[in-house]
Amino acid sequence: MHAAFFLLLGASLARFLIRHPGEPRTPWIIALSAALAVLYVLGPALGSRPTPRRLAWLGGVVATWMVLVVLAPSFAWCAVPLFYTGLRTLRPRAALVLVGVLTAFVVTAQVELSSDGFDPNLVLAPPAVAAIATAVFVQMQRQADRQDQLAAQQRELIDDLLRTRRELAATERREGTLAERQRLSMEIHDTLAQGLSSQQMLLQAADRVWAADPDAARRHVRTAESIAERNLAEARRFVHDLAPADLAEGGGLDEALRTLAARESAESGSGAGPVEVRCHIDGAPNAPLPDRVGSALLRIAQGALANVREHAGATTAALTLTYLGDQVVLDIADDGRGFSPGALDVRGDSGGGSAQGPAVRVGPSPETGLASGAGADPRAGAGRGAGVPAAPGASADHGTPSSRLPGVRGHGLPAMYARVRQLGGSLTVESAPGEGTVLSASIPLEPRP
Repeated sequence: MHAAFFLLLGASLARFLIRHPGEPRTPWIIALSAALAVLYVLGPALGSRPTPRRLAWLGGVVATWMVLVVLAPSFAWCAVPLFYTGLRTLRPRAALVLVGVLTAFVVTAQVELSSDGFDPNLVLAPPAVAAIATAVFVQMQRQADRQDQLAAQQRELIDDLLRTRRELAATERREGTLAERQRLSMEIHDTLAQGLSSQQMLLQAADRVWAADPDAARRHVRTAESIAERNLAEARRFVHDLAPADLAEGGGLDEALRTLAARESAESGSGAGPVEVRCHIDGAPNAPLPDRVGSALLRIAQGALANVREHAGATTAALTLTYLGDQVVLDIADDGRGFSPGALDVRGDSGGGSAQGPAVRVGPSPETGLASGAGADPRAGAGRGAGVPAAPGASADHGTPSSRLPGVRGHGLPAMYARVRQLGGSLTVESAPGEGTVLSASIPLEPRP
């Protein structure tokens, strides 16, 4: 548009000089043409917004052009670029008024230039050109506005997407933190806390018989020392997020459970009576167990036997690991005091679990063969009555609720439930007063449909 303006200005000046050479008004025409060119060149530097300086500039350009048209009507067609300049600078109504004024000057100039009498085209053509120019500008402005709106909407969508991604990342971090916190609390409960509890019982027993039976006291201290050594190994592996110490020593879950049973049999009996723990392995896995499955079952066995030792008052306990092809089942049975069925929640929450969590069955389990596995105590399932899930306040499945103990235990069955839930398994607990307790953890080895 700028190039068109200077082209029309130059053509109009050339036409005037060719047709009116040597006239007295020629210097004025040349001076005004130069002034109009200079003013037009200064326009882009003032911007396109209707500031006072911009409006003053537009007024100067229009006034200079009008004087030129009065002196030389051939400069009339320079109005077309000025149409667009006014439409870009002024508000719509003011711009239309300016276009009308410029058009009137053009019509007047064309009529004066006509030497053949009145010609309707000279009156109608300039308004038509002005209308077309205005319509083109309005259409272009609407398209520009739509593009600006679309760009703004796209920016808003991008901002919303970025904000959503940040919120999602923050939510995932929080969920990851909570999951890791739960994992750490379960690991600490099933390893270090149980070991410290055993050491406390052994040292208290040693203190009681220190004067009467020094040999027994020394045995208790040596046993506590071995537990402390094992806890130290667990702590080191725990810090490095490695597998449980018994699994890391090789031999897999089978050997780890045998080692656990032998160790519990050797270490029990201080203050609570001896507990003989037997271990039986039924079948063999078709493929090596995943590390998560082996670690979870070993932790469940450790927690269950710790509660047998501390709270159940049992004399015998049995670990039975059964491989059933598509799943692996761990049964822990004892002949302790058991507990009464009640509205206890093994999930450790008030929501009753979700459909995606593991099934919490009560009563006999025909799938896992509770109390019928080799090595289980004959009283573990016979005459059981209704099996129950443990409450959040239960100190685990074997023994009494933690509300009856001199210290609230925050994990136990809820932690076991969380472990099997993460692996898509099921947890079953059966107990009755005086009938002992049976806990069964079943974990699928293949994803369930």
